[in-house]
Amino acid sequence: MQRPVVGLALGSGAAKGYAHIGVLQVFEREKIPVDLIVGSSIGSLIGALYASGINPVLLERLAYQIRRRHWVDISVPKKGLIAGNKIETILKLLTKNMDFEQLKIPLGVMATDLCSKKSILIKEGNVASAVKASIAIPGIFCPVEVGGKILVDGGVLERVPGSQARMMGAELVIGVELGFGNYSPPKNIYDILIQTFDVMGREIQTLKQYDCDVLITPELSDVDGLAFNQVEKCICEGRKAAEKALPQILKYLRKKVGALEK
Repeated sequence: MQRPVVGLALGSGAAKGYAHIGVLQVFEREKIPVDLIVGSSIGSLIGALYASGINPVLLERLAYQIRRRHWVDISVPKKGLIAGNKIETILKLLTKNMDFEQLKIPLGVMATDLCSKKSILIKEGNVASAVKASIAIPGIFCPVEVGGKILVDGGVLERVPGSQARMMGAELVIGVELGFGNYSPPKNIYDILIQTFDVMGREIQTLKQYDCDVLITPELSDVDGLAFNQVEKCICEGRKAAEKALPQILKYLRKKVGALEK
């Protein structure tokens, strides 16, 4: 019995991205196959670690241990407040400095090119360098300049890269949308930038429907996108949302298997 190729599209959402770990934990527990991953912003980071061979249990342990001081390297604010070199070094260590073709699961990483004003799908080269570009929130992280491109956060244009997962060969696309926060008066430049992205993201979601067969949506509206201290809540909500989507996922798997057999 041949089953469909399953692609996982992990969405953007900064600190809310810990929820992706909870989703992956449920998939492993329930033996839901993941044949390829496409990630945008924080989704690319979690996707890269998983694709390099780090299991969801270890991902959760890492999430509790990583502190802001480990990845924040303040720069002279010419192009961004954070240089991003520290996080690239950590990513190279955790992914064993792999290139894309060395990963255990095929991976695509979304970034936005400010020169062409288009989203790009990165599938070759060094994984850590690609993820550094995908998580480069404009104004917070410095952009990544490579090959005549100026790359910033993939979530600027692609919050949940379902269509790119399909382009890479997925027949069943499962997306994870981390949602939007509730409004609160911004206290600093980081709040202003994150809330601006929320406003943009809502419009993108309205105008560009996600190309996903199943969309998992953890309830994270009360989680601050820059509060990296809410690991337990985010992972728990990711688990709950994945468990809720299980009947739909299994239905699609059976349906597509039946279609393939005919």
